[in-house]
Amino acid sequence: VQLQAFGGGLVQPGESLRLSCAVSGSISSIISMIWFRQRSGERREQVASITYGDYTTYSDDVEGRFIISRDNAEKKGYLQMNRLIPEDTAVYYCTVGGTGSHGEIISVGDFWGQGTLVTVSS
Repeated sequence: VQLQAFGGGLVQPGESLRLSCAVSGSISSIISMIWFRQRSGERREQVASITYGDYTTYSDDVEGRFIISRDNAEKKGYLQMNRLIPEDTAVYYCTVGGTGSHGEIISVGDFWGQGTLVTVSS
């Protein structure tokens, strides 16, 4: 299973970015997708998740500003980030949980993309 996160860049405070996560390889169904981020010198932290029935969760510091979504048919996920602040500066990663091509369970965290850097600065 391969994941590729892209869409990061340099933006000013208050602007928006939309991150994408493309999933490929031996995965037949995606049950959940989670976005994490890692600020410089800090641990990776969960930002947003989407799972059964498109149930979503957000960390407190992005609630109301970020929106997670997905397109299961295309095996893609998205993170719409609005009203960005400097504290959102980080490398953003996506990971998925689901079922592999041979029926095996794929757990969240088994596979990671390379991450995409988001820099919020004036």
